[in-house]
Amino acid sequence: MKAETIKGTGVALITPFHNYGTIDFTSLGKLTKHVINGGVDFLVALGTTSEAPVLSADEKNAVLNHILEVNDGKVPVIIGVGGNNTQGIVDSLKSIDFEGVSGILSVAPYYNKPNQKGLYFHFKSIAAASPVPVILYNVPGRTSSNISAETTLRLASEFGNIAGIKEASGDLGQIMQIIKNKPEGVSVLSGDDALTYPMLALG
Repeated sequence: MKAETIKGTGVALITPFHNYGTIDFTSLGKLTKHVINGGVDFLVALGTTSEAPVLSADEKNAVLNHILEVNDGKVPVIIGVGGNNTQGIVDSLKSIDFEGVSGILSVAPYYNKPNQKGLYFHFKSIAAASPVPVILYNVPGRTSSNISAETTLRLASEFGNIAGIKEASGDLGQIMQIIKNKPEGVSVLSGDDALTYPMLALG
């Protein structure tokens, strides 16, 4: 997928469960169809709202495959592939079937609190290993680590498959710096509903 196609409104799908803890695939299919029919520009599977961190590997594969089957190529599908174990993410990228997947959304490492050099090498490794475009996900409120504008711009400039960043830092100055200096075709997506209009005003 080309970087310029990652734009518009993306919906991060939840994972519906039955009361006894198994995934409700019927409801997941209905939800996916509803969102697509509502005019969404792309889907995000296995993101924060999907409760991906508590899903088993088999459950993640089943959720992704069901969403891809229902979507049937109608809109791009981005999948969440992130964590605080860099090598673990790189290894997981080798086992994922990317047919029908347009890109990955990779959150900054949580708990470890890496510095900017650590963040750079983390995402460098992911970009080198990913067969599809990569969207960085900066959400310090959940991870306790902020991907600075300088680190974002360095990564976007050095790696052609880094297609954008989902920004939820709440720092409009940082976001403005990224928008102003990013390479052509790299998208800046709002990850904070309250700042979507201000971010649109910034460009």
